[in-house]
Amino acid sequence: MLVGHVKELIRHPVKSFTGEHVNETSIMSYGLYGDRSHAYLDQTRPSKFLTITQAPQMAAFKASFTGPDRLDAYPDISVLSPDGRRMKWDDPCLLRELESISGRQISPITYTPECVPIGPLEEDHLLIVTDASIQSLSDEWGHPVDYRRFRPNLVLELLDNEAYAEETWIGKRLLIGDTIELSINNPCERCMIITVDPSTGTADASLLKLIAKTRQNHFGVYGSVIKTGTIRVGDAVRVVT
Repeated sequence: MLVGHVKELIRHPVKSFTGEHVNETSIMSYGLYGDRSHAYLDQTRPSKFLTITQAPQMAAFKASFTGPDRLDAYPDISVLSPDGRRMKWDDPCLLRELESISGRQISPITYTPECVPIGPLEEDHLLIVTDASIQSLSDEWGHPVDYRRFRPNLVLELLDNEAYAEETWIGKRLLIGDTIELSINNPCERCMIITVDPSTGTADASLLKLIAKTRQNHFGVYGSVIKTGTIRVGDAVRVVT
């Protein structure tokens, strides 16, 4: 059953930084190419990462790859700071700034283009939201909701404009474009990260309180990759049982 199309593709080259929009990329076995492939280890918490939870200001930094996707090595990553400076993601000046913001010692870590593990990727390969659900939530909250707060990989445009239709897909599969197949597994349980405005890094708890009250603290769904391939903005999305 055709349910809609891919409206936005967003990957986050650096965990907890705002990501980049792409028109075309690869769905790898772990999700979008390069998603959360670079991160900062929090030396005060063994095997843990520095994230927006510890440093909300991270959301106001934007990371993007500077070249085309490659399997032998990642393109360089450019980071745009909230005050307009451009730096490499592992620039010592940026590391010191993040340590000052967070009050923690950090060290950069990189995963390979072939494999980014669960951990930097949170609970599953891909996070999916729909335009209808975002609009419904905006209406209920009384303010436009910036979907970047939810850190999705795919924003889908639905044909029937039914809010929260994605929750009915749990236990089913999505076919995207010509080759890609995903299993829709679970709703996404939300945390304080959605309270942070990605443009400013400032927090407002009212959105999280609303979702906790009206949506059992769920917004969006997680999917895992069954079949890889190239994904493009505009690709058809079908639901199959």
